[in-house]
Amino acid sequence: MRKTQARSGVRALTAVGLVVVAASASACSVGVRESTGGGGADDGQIRIDVVPKAIGFDFWEQVRLGAECAGSQRDNVEISWDGVNDESDVSGQQSLLQDKLAQGSNDALVYAATDAKALSAVTDTALGQGTTVVNMDSGTEPQPPEVPVYATNNVAAAEQGTDLLAEQLGGQGKVALIEFQPGTSTNETRAEGFEKSMARHPGLNLVARQSSNSDYNTALQVTQDILTANPDLNGIYAANEPSVLGAAAAVRQAGKAGQIKIVGWDTSDEQIQALREGVISGLIAQNPFKMGFTSVQAAVAKVSGQQPPGETDTGSKVITQQNIDSPEAQRLLNPSCENPPE
Repeated sequence: MRKTQARSGVRALTAVGLVVVAASASACSVGVRESTGGGGADDGQIRIDVVPKAIGFDFWEQVRLGAECAGSQRDNVEISWDGVNDESDVSGQQSLLQDKLAQGSNDALVYAATDAKALSAVTDTALGQGTTVVNMDSGTEPQPPEVPVYATNNVAAAEQGTDLLAEQLGGQGKVALIEFQPGTSTNETRAEGFEKSMARHPGLNLVARQSSNSDYNTALQVTQDILTANPDLNGIYAANEPSVLGAAAAVRQAGKAGQIKIVGWDTSDEQIQALREGVISGLIAQNPFKMGFTSVQAAVAKVSGQQPPGETDTGSKVITQQNIDSPEAQRLLNPSCENPPE
């Protein structure tokens, strides 16, 4: 798996109705415990297991910081963070979540489903034993009505990103789509937004559609194969961080940096550097900290018998060389608990 270093800084949420109290750096982190078994929150503590699709990506590190910041707002909240090493490890995530539920030591489970259908049984098990469930980034199929999903509006954001690619290509050219994990709701909605935008730009011709399996090396290889088959390729839409980075590396190695426009998702340090260098022409910046923060906030509210935040779209912004240094973009890319993004 291609891993990147998490940017320093912590992201938080203000738009959901809770004011984040300015705190010292130490107050913006919360202890991460190991689940030890036992039961519930009889001692008044609210114990929440937070499980991303995978650990190690810049995106999920920002989600972790958001989750921990939300936990730090209450003295009685404990956050446990754990995950598999690969977003394609569906069975591994299933086993991890089932183990946590079997221990019976959590009050809530906040997780991002690696596979919408495969993980639905985990949610059913949790709800059946009285555990609060909140999904972040990706939900399940079916999605129980009592389980909220706090995520980017992937369809709308993908449309914006693809519209940018069309604009950069002057509405004409050959385009490739690099997906990351077919079967996940996030992948499918990002592909849906891409397709909707493509339908508005008939001058764009989709010549290849491949999956990276959310792996940098796979993305590199499939992009190299696409470039071999389509030496006149004009643009690439890549649907997550390793897909973007692998595609960018392939384009760079082919000596076509800047010639082939690349628009993709997420904003790791490597992606931002490639954007500044002109290898990448646009990035769809999500708000992963807000995603983690709001999801934990919702779990705390539900366990406490209160209403969770009603707004589930955590927002996004298309970042280019032209706006990357704007105050709005910088606040999104480098936030803190004291200065959270909107």
